[in-house]
Amino acid sequence: MNLQGMTAIITGGASGIGLATAKNFIKNGAKVMIADLNHELGKKTAQLLGALFVQTDVTNEQDVKQMVQYTVEMFGKLDILVASAGIGGPGNIVDQSLDVWKKVNDVNYTGVFLCNKYAIKQMQKQGHGGSVINLASMFGLVATPSSVAYSASKGGVVNLTRAAGTSHAKENIRVNAVCPGVIETPLVPEEAQRLFKDRHPMGRLGQAYEVANVIQFLASDAASFVTGASIAVDGGYTAL
Repeated sequence: MNLQGMTAIITGGASGIGLATAKNFIKNGAKVMIADLNHELGKKTAQLLGALFVQTDVTNEQDVKQMVQYTVEMFGKLDILVASAGIGGPGNIVDQSLDVWKKVNDVNYTGVFLCNKYAIKQMQKQGHGGSVINLASMFGLVATPSSVAYSASKGGVVNLTRAAGTSHAKENIRVNAVCPGVIETPLVPEEAQRLFKDRHPMGRLGQAYEVANVIQFLASDAASFVTGASIAVDGGYTAL
C-alpha cells in the first residue's frame, strides 16, 4: 500500500479520521494537503506533520476550486482526494429543524459532491487516473432514527460514490467510500460513545487509525479493481 510519489488532499484533515489518514499517507510516502475550516488547528497540524495547509469551506464552491488549484500549484498534480470533512446533527424527523437539516447536508453531502467534482476534473485533465475516497458512515447503510439529517446525508454519499465510481471507471478514476462505525474521535459526543460501545459486535468503539488503514488501501494501487464500493469499518454493526 505504498503511496510514494503520490499527492493527496484530505478535507477535515486537522483532526479525527482525517488526521489519522494524513499521518498514514505521509508515513507511506505521499505529499499531503490538509484542507480544513479551522485555520489555526489546520496550520499547526500541517506544520507538525510536514504537510501543507489550505483553509477550505467545503460548502463553498470557490473555496473547493481554489483548494484543488493550490494543491496542483504546490505539488504539480493531484492523485488522491479523501473527502473526510463532516459534522453531526441529532434529531428525529419530526423534531429536525430545517436549519440543521440544511447545514448537515451542506457539509456532509454537498461538500463531498463539490470536492469530488473538482478533484475528478483535475484527474481527467492529467489523464493518468486517480483515487477518491469519501467518508460515509455505517448510518448511511442502515438508519439511525435519532439523527435523520446525518443518516440521510451519509446515505447520499454512498449513492454519490456509486454513481461517480461507475461514471469514471474507464478513465481509471476510482471512487469509493468508507463507512465507519462509531469511532472514538472529537466529532462523537461522549454520550454516543457510551451508547454505541456495546452495540458493535466487537464490543468496543473503532479507532481513527483503523479507518485510516482502509482509506490507505483504497488510495493505493492495491485497490486497483475497486470502484463504486462502500466498505463498512464498523466492528460488525451492519452485519447484524
